[in-house]
Amino acid sequence: MGNHDTVIILVSANVEWKIVRELFPEERYEHSPYGEWFYPTRLNTALPEAEVKLIFFHGGCGKIAAAGSTQYVIDRWSPRLIVNIGTCGGFSGEIERGEIILAERTLVYDIIEQIGDYEEHIAHYTTDFDLSWLGESYPLKVRKSILVSADRDLLVEDIPGLKSRYRAVAGDWESGAIAWVARRNGVRCLILRGVSDLVSEQGGEAYGELAVFASAAKPIMEQLIDSIPAWIATAKF
Repeated sequence: MGNHDTVIILVSANVEWKIVRELFPEERYEHSPYGEWFYPTRLNTALPEAEVKLIFFHGGCGKIAAAGSTQYVIDRWSPRLIVNIGTCGGFSGEIERGEIILAERTLVYDIIEQIGDYEEHIAHYTTDFDLSWLGESYPLKVRKSILVSADRDLLVEDIPGLKSRYRAVAGDWESGAIAWVARRNGVRCLILRGVSDLVSEQGGEAYGELAVFASAAKPIMEQLIDSIPAWIATAKF
């Protein structure tokens, strides 16, 4: 990277951003049309030779906010890299709580097409990642996988199809939109999501239990935030 390249750390869910705020209470928070943002002084100081300037940005929940906020940060800061950190729901029996997914493909699956070609629309909103720039040694133990996105929590009845058709093991609300917009703008994107809860035939562990989700999200967010300088340091552009 050249001097003072900007890296945006994009955080989506309100619960996830609340954790960020708890970890960085001393920072000066600015406002955007989508959410708050700030320069993380402590993390910026830890970066090698001050080559990178990090900005934490609250993009908001769901595909609309995710797409809009991704375009906003690109237009405003022209970042070299967008890193989306957060949580996801895992498919029971396919992945364990706490596992970190490094997305190598994202896909938007809540598309209902009754006029044209359904598969064509799915393909249009599928993003494949070239992760060669990360090098071969990662700072965290991760699982490379596809992340499927929809503007809803995982439905029990959807999981068999998501597993058989896409070989998915986890889903979220925003990664598909973030990755798609970043690719359309030619901006590198890194998506790291930790499994906060599992969904099985009996339902979701955190469904109707916001405190369960918040409790599981905190150690995931702490781990991902702590690893950010190492991800930046190992990146090969």
